[in-house]
Amino acid sequence: MYTILSHILNNDCPHCHQGKVFKEKSIFFKFSFPKMNEYCSHCHQKFQKEPGYFFGAMYVNYGLTVAQAITTYCIAHFFFKQNFDLRIIPIIMVVIVTLSPLNIRLSRLLWLYMFRNYSK
Repeated sequence: MYTILSHILNNDCPHCHQGKVFKEKSIFFKFSFPKMNEYCSHCHQKFQKEPGYFFGAMYVNYGLTVAQAITTYCIAHFFFKQNFDLRIIPIIMVVIVTLSPLNIRLSRLLWLYMFRNYSK
């Protein structure tokens, strides 16, 4: 389990773990839309299997965003006196917007790893 998580965070190919899925080496803190390689540079595995393949990654992205928003609320509510203070909402929005490029990359990598081809 730890090795799979390290491969996901290192942007490694789900098939050979040698090539990179995204053109950038790291998936962290890039504030632009991700540019994916079409094929793995090492094993030539095609990442987008069919048109609309990453449509399901939107649901993974949504789950990550909700989890981050709930975590941010749980941490931030300790700093306010009222149980639900409206000043928490902009804090949650800043966290969601800041982490959205990471979420896009991470959700696509998780989608690739969930449906990787074991037959090759």
